Amino acid sequence: MNDDARHEAARQDDPAPAGAAGETNRQDPSRRSVLWTTAGVAGAGLGLGSLSGGVASAAEASAPAAGAPAAAPARKGRTMVDVPFEGRSTVRVGIVGLGNRGGSMIELFLAVPGVRVVAVCDPVREKAEQAAAKVTAAGQPAPAVYAKGEHDYENLCRRGDIDFVYVATPWELHFPMAKAAMLGGKHVGVECPVAMRLDELWELVDLSERTRRHCMQLENCCYGKNEMRVLRMAHAGLFGDLLHGAGAYNHDLRGLMFDPDYYEGPWRRLWHTRLRGDLYPNHGFGPVANYMDVNRGDRAVSIASFGTPALGLAEYRKKHMPANDPSWKESYISADRTISLIQTAKGRVIRLEHDVSTPHPYSRINSLGGTRGVFEDYPERIYIEPDHTDDQWADFSAYAEWDHWLWKEHANPPGGHGGMDYMMVFRVMQCMRLGLVPDFDVYDAATWTAPVPLSHQSIKAKGAPQQIPDFTRGEWKKARSGMDSEKPAG
Repeated sequence: MNDDARHEAARQDDPAPAGAAGETNRQDPSRRSVLWTTAGVAGAGLGLGSLSGGVASAAEASAPAAGAPAAAPARKGRTMVDVPFEGRSTVRVGIVGLGNRGGSMIELFLAVPGVRVVAVCDPVREKAEQAAAKVTAAGQPAPAVYAKGEHDYENLCRRGDIDFVYVATPWELHFPMAKAAMLGGKHVGVECPVAMRLDELWELVDLSERTRRHCMQLENCCYGKNEMRVLRMAHAGLFGDLLHGAGAYNHDLRGLMFDPDYYEGPWRRLWHTRLRGDLYPNHGFGPVANYMDVNRGDRAVSIASFGTPALGLAEYRKKHMPANDPSWKESYISADRTISLIQTAKGRVIRLEHDVSTPHPYSRINSLGGTRGVFEDYPERIYIEPDHTDDQWADFSAYAEWDHWLWKEHANPPGGHGGMDYMMVFRVMQCMRLGLVPDFDVYDAATWTAPVPLSHQSIKAKGAPQQIPDFTRGEWKKARSGMDSEKPAG
């Protein structure tokens, strides 16, 4: 895909809604707040004070003090490193959250051979029924519908005929829903971020180890065509010894966050009243972590974050929102642009950026540099020796031979974001059917999400580095496979 096409795809169908439960035909402006958003905030341990502009004290309390070591608690189960799925002929899926993200992803699950959607859940019954209609239209039996209030997902997770639960709801609900899925004996895949607090991340790790169920951050950008090509090139040594990388989520979401018809309720915007740091690090961090084999020979050790003043959302509100809009009760504290530097055990540096509050073109940066050269995305370009010696960027398309086997096998995948969504769903379902080790696990989910609370704490401490926990409890020292997988025989 050329740059213009990639940027257009990003503009029209961007990963911003990952985890969103937005609504197309909104009937009641507070309906989701009454059902899932407000209830989920309480369930996540955030006091009502955080809804009126204060910083969530629970999030602060769970973050370590500036520079303090993040000691790993004692393991309560057995490691999930290199633990395969149980093979099965059909993967039975339950889908929780049927807004913008979940409502579109259900079609991709239905498009993958050997997958059956058994149950759907959303507190807005119309959405659940629309999703059920998609299942029957695809020729599958009618799924069970769970739409009886904000806790009906718990009943879905108790079913005995579900293998995998997919969660695409507001962020504060990801943790309790992933927890319910694992306690119900299900593997679970969660949209970004997997949780919002360090204690929640540790609990998900412990639950995965204790229940022997995989808990995965469904980071679709890891399956982007460029990302997977760079991954294979990096692991083949084309960049030499890796030194630095960068990733971001820089996307102007001001209009969408104030649009009552896009996000169902103000849940996403309200996070800008609670935390100061990087609210959405996964799209940038995940791919670079894969390039550098984080948790597979290297590990993220510390993060230092810096943030600008929080002006963009208030300025947009002043220009576009009527005086009686409920948003005028909100006080925004999240930095308009957050810049974080992560140090790895091998001394490498990863730069993360987050900016959804100011006008700028879409970019995930997606950069990787080593002793032999560098790749930079947006627009895509490359310079590596000995191929290039003239100090001029070269055409990345010349390296198509390094495309991952998934992209060679599925040249024109269906779905959004240039096909990366389908690629992710296909691969997770393939691993489950064939009984393979998943491409990423609960340790990756926790690591890629840790910048959410830690960047907030670092900014509060004027950039003081925060220690990133070793969620693997020492297993990171062992080299193992990940996203750069071999094509399975089956």
